[in-house]
Amino acid sequence: MGLSVLPETKLVKPFSVGTMPAALQDVALIVDESIVAGDVQEALRAGAGNLLESITLFDRYDKIGGGKISLAFSLVFRANDRTLTGAEVTEAREAAVAEASKRTGAVLRS
Repeated sequence: MGLSVLPETKLVKPFSVGTMPAALQDVALIVDESIVAGDVQEALRAGAGNLLESITLFDRYDKIGGGKISLAFSLVFRANDRTLTGAEVTEAREAAVAEASKRTGAVLRS
């Protein structure tokens, strides 16, 4: 049996895995029901800066009332060269929320 009978395969390119630990922060924001979740997500991304690795909408709650909804996002922060401090993560999260507030009128849900 020769190698010619083996099926053809495609090369898979490996992806890099971060060696530094990630810091996860969840935020829930109250916005007008007319606001698109993608606009809030983009504002959070812009405000968080380059430490933000990913952002995911994981909940939408419509029963707030008064024409408002709650959108909850999971933010993952990571630096390539070091472990982030709690202060760095908090600062990035607060900057993200401030930008979302500025662009969409979002208010942090307590």
